[in-house]
Amino acid sequence: MSEMTDDKKNRKTDCGNEVRPFGIRDKIGYMFGDFGNDFSFIFASNYLMVFYTKVLGLSGFVVGLLFLGARFVDAFTDVTMGRIVDHMQPARDGRFRAWIRRMCIPVAVSSTIMYLYFVQDWVYWAKLVYVIITYLLWSSFCYTAINIPYGSMASVISSDLKDRASLSTFRSIGASLAGLVIGVLVPLIVYETDAAGNQVVKPVQFTLTAVVFGILAVGCYVLCYMFCQERVVFHKKNAKKESIREMLKGLGKNRPLLALVCAALVLLLATLMGQAMNNYLFLDYFKNARALSVVNVVGIGGTLLLAPFISGIAARFGKKEAGAVGMLGAGIVYLVLFFLRVKSIPLFMALFFLGTLGTGLFNMIIWAFITDIIDYQEITTGRREDGTVYAVYSFARKVGQALAGGLGGFVLTAIGYVSEAPSQTREVAERVYTTATLIPGICYLVVFLVIQFAYPLTRREVEKNTKILQEKRGS
Repeated sequence: MSEMTDDKKNRKTDCGNEVRPFGIRDKIGYMFGDFGNDFSFIFASNYLMVFYTKVLGLSGFVVGLLFLGARFVDAFTDVTMGRIVDHMQPARDGRFRAWIRRMCIPVAVSSTIMYLYFVQDWVYWAKLVYVIITYLLWSSFCYTAINIPYGSMASVISSDLKDRASLSTFRSIGASLAGLVIGVLVPLIVYETDAAGNQVVKPVQFTLTAVVFGILAVGCYVLCYMFCQERVVFHKKNAKKESIREMLKGLGKNRPLLALVCAALVLLLATLMGQAMNNYLFLDYFKNARALSVVNVVGIGGTLLLAPFISGIAARFGKKEAGAVGMLGAGIVYLVLFFLRVKSIPLFMALFFLGTLGTGLFNMIIWAFITDIIDYQEITTGRREDGTVYAVYSFARKVGQALAGGLGGFVLTAIGYVSEAPSQTREVAERVYTTATLIPGICYLVVFLVIQFAYPLTRREVEKNTKILQEKRGS
């Protein structure tokens, strides 16, 4: 059990640190946190499979097994990290914020060493050992140890619904900016056209890019740490320690969490597989890898265009209601792309832009769903479990990431993609197009159905829960 206090005036925490009112500084700081996260997460989601297959020469099937196998490790490390941040005594700089200070350098280093180009000259078994160790070190340990505290921190930066919606928006802006940098620069840096006109990868540039992104990630984490402050303070009461069984039982009754876990799993599968397959789409279908930079700008542009209106949309229509509409629109657009079999890059960009308006709307709201679910968990169980709830959601996202990478690798093998070949047959290229459009289209429609019919936290329910907690804090 816990009691919470929160106010928007300057005050001091139990550790004696002065806390200023919530403002733009917190929003920018939280934005930089996801900017730092995505220098490793988006880079890995979009290009790690390319590095493993095109540079190290691993088969798509082996890469898929690696990505899926790592998620079994995450089933333990994610929840363990959530329990640690929930129950460990807070440091002077906060319960969650302290982990950004502790882990910013380890996560950057572990991400960088996944892209060492000279490993391509090792024997095959040594390559496998290298990718298993470095991938697990980054994804299951270092990234987990910074991402779960960072994501949980939103619920203690402010208890106000509008503040939390703005934090969700700024977090998504940070992810979009990271995606813009990665989406525009990486294709220009790591791809080139050989004498025969084929699109090939430059191994050394992969390593150099990873080093630069690691340095930039540390800088972003430092800004997040400096600009954000925790305001909602939890005073733990003496109570019987909750067992793992009791914890799982409580989480299992959290219908909003279970619905969002399902939605997140399918969403990440669709989004990350689409992003990863876009590399092969432009390499082998459109035969213009550098055009991928322009497509990435177009896609992220739609998300950034919506950013100023997200808080107003969420306040007027509700997060659930707006998110469901966004997913419905995105699913329809991708199915249109599939049936049209587009050959023109400009037409593909135009339809892709419309699809990103839908996914962008949902992604900018989704982080505020988590804070609503954390509140719901406290109301239904009497326990405040920010880290644990976020850890469960984070694990679902990682499963989606793994399925995207794993199924992407399996699909490449199934459609006859030859990693060592300088170019693919037209038949294989057509199959790549089908994978890059049909799978996201179906998955986005599934997300719409889950949010619309299984997720219960409507605007009215969220407002009701917020009022209950405000009365509890005032008592």
